[in-house]
Amino acid sequence: MNDPLKIAITGCGVIGRTHAVALQEFPETSIVALIDALPDAADSLADFIEASGRPRPTVHTSIEEALGAADIDLVALATPSGLHIQQSLEVLAAGKHVVIEKPLDVDLSRAQEIEAAANEAARSGVVASVISQHRFDQASVAVADAVAKGRFGRLTSAIASVAWWRGQNYYDSGDWRGTWSMDGGGALMNQGVHTVDLLLWFMGRPVEIHAHTARLAHERIEVEDTAVATVTFENGGLAVLHATTAAYPGLTVRVQLMGSEGSAVVDNDQLQYFHAKDAGGASSDMGLQGGGNQAQEELAKYPEEDYEAKDPTVYPAGHIRQYRDILGAVAEGRQPGVTVTDAVNALATVRAVYISATLNQAVLFEDVLAGKYNDLEVRTGTTPTESA
Repeated sequence: MNDPLKIAITGCGVIGRTHAVALQEFPETSIVALIDALPDAADSLADFIEASGRPRPTVHTSIEEALGAADIDLVALATPSGLHIQQSLEVLAAGKHVVIEKPLDVDLSRAQEIEAAANEAARSGVVASVISQHRFDQASVAVADAVAKGRFGRLTSAIASVAWWRGQNYYDSGDWRGTWSMDGGGALMNQGVHTVDLLLWFMGRPVEIHAHTARLAHERIEVEDTAVATVTFENGGLAVLHATTAAYPGLTVRVQLMGSEGSAVVDNDQLQYFHAKDAGGASSDMGLQGGGNQAQEELAKYPEEDYEAKDPTVYPAGHIRQYRDILGAVAEGRQPGVTVTDAVNALATVRAVYISATLNQAVLFEDVLAGKYNDLEVRTGTTPTESA
């Protein structure tokens, strides 16, 4: 019988607990170490893991200390975004597998350092993945499979919207929140990056981005609470991208994908609408106006597992699904379903939005990837005072 995969979690706050709860679904893993600059946070998570019937992990204040004290195979990073680069490079240099919570980092050029290090480490069988758990949702898988099989014909357009609300207290709860240096952006970077990733997964590689950003409903933050952009893709398709934390009281996350032979709508992770011409059914030269929904028939092909969270304050189903893929990649010596390159492309798209909004002009995706704007200090447009 193989020994369990020994895992360390660094960052023992809300997201760190989500990783811990998800990993407890896998008997082939053992959380052996917890790392946090605040020992009380690590001790609290250690108490929770022990109370769940697993061995109590050791507690450390740095990755270096943990790697020196414990036998570790994989490190999960659940720390603030601005720390991901340094910590990822440290883990990869030690020859350990790494799982990075979204977003990859706040700095694109340094994120590309991780990409290069991850590609080099992959030659030795080291797995590096970035959390993008919504790729593993039942609805997302159904739509992605339909795209891959060409069932929607030519993809013509998409609308991706994250219409959330975050009160001022959310931003005031941590000095790092709402800062360019540690948060790397606002509504799009932090709340919208998963949706950006899904948009790219469905539509392909971006070509050109034209965007505007604003800070309209919050104070004492540097970053945007509202962003809108148009995106042109290599396949010729067009998309509208929208993210906000200024939509009181908070609406849904919605991705609407449209093609010449089919369309789909994913709303709050649920397949709200699906219609593909090859499935037959109603049709009309004047359109069905939302009729002919095949969503239930399509979802039946992708049964969804139910998970009973060991901690009722978190819902780790998406993380569980992604960890199943990551652990499979480690065991099978293959690339994970979400690679560092995927995360770099999502980050580059977000960065392109901020660059375009700052310059008030369209920018090319490849120019952003190539570092043309590395020295540009991005900024947010409208403030509450200016908009009054």
